[in-house]
Amino acid sequence: MRRPAVLLIAALLGAPALAQAQGKLLLTGGVSSIDGAAGGGLTPWAVIGSYASAGEWGATAFVTRARTGHYGLLAYGVAAGIHDRLEVSLARQDLDTRSSLAPLGLDGLHLKQDILGVKLRVTGDAVLDSDRLMPQIALGLERKNTHAGALGPTLFGPLGARDSGTDFYASATKLLLAEGLLVNLTLRATRANQNGLLGFGGAQGRGYRLQPEVSLAKLLRKDLAIGVEFRAKPDNLNPSVLGAGALKEDDWKDVFVAWTPNKQVSLTAAWVDLGRIAPAVQPRRQTGGYLSAQFAF
Repeated sequence: MRRPAVLLIAALLGAPALAQAQGKLLLTGGVSSIDGAAGGGLTPWAVIGSYASAGEWGATAFVTRARTGHYGLLAYGVAAGIHDRLEVSLARQDLDTRSSLAPLGLDGLHLKQDILGVKLRVTGDAVLDSDRLMPQIALGLERKNTHAGALGPTLFGPLGARDSGTDFYASATKLLLAEGLLVNLTLRATRANQNGLLGFGGAQGRGYRLQPEVSLAKLLRKDLAIGVEFRAKPDNLNPSVLGAGALKEDDWKDVFVAWTPNKQVSLTAAWVDLGRIAPAVQPRRQTGGYLSAQFAF
């Protein structure tokens, strides 16, 4: 991840025109997802991050903290928006399993992941096309590298997972400006287990699986929005090694509120339902709170 980080910083320092108070409308650049791409908290949208419009460069930085009954997630990163056409992002995730994996002798294990994302807007403009049927459409990829610590030998051995993988996705975002509604559909081709924190692929499936992700947001006023998200997940890992259903994946969902008092700061709070994570070890559904702050430049 070191070289992409250097390239991103160099691009920002050499940008001829940074986004200032002009550019896009409040909230139309989305917030930072846990993977670093602009969109909702759980899924990318077709929008390009920051408030940079055509002919401008912009940047964002974010930090997110989510806490459920038995897990805690810290995510942080940066992104650059170039001419409202191209987005490049870098993010790191740190999942604290706390005592949830103690029955496996992995008390206090941290699962970490580095993510390099690239997104290209291919057609449409969410704001300018708001009175037409045409959505904004973008294609993206997320290259992920997992650091599984003491769980690595099991994940990358008997369970058949790999420590790196790439997600590919297509997003369509439709903004109904008069009604104050935003609808997004993302189709993700992925081999990731728990978004990649448990590696990629496994004995039950090494190939890509197409998973839908949906977001719906309602603009209550120009600086405040509420919404819901849903993200489908695949099942790739062999259940026979740790017991039947030990690492079965449930879909993710949330209900969120996003407040953007100005173009420099955005705050998002959400209630998240991550389903059962490692259900044979910890059978309870993992629900809890999510807080995220994004800073735009």
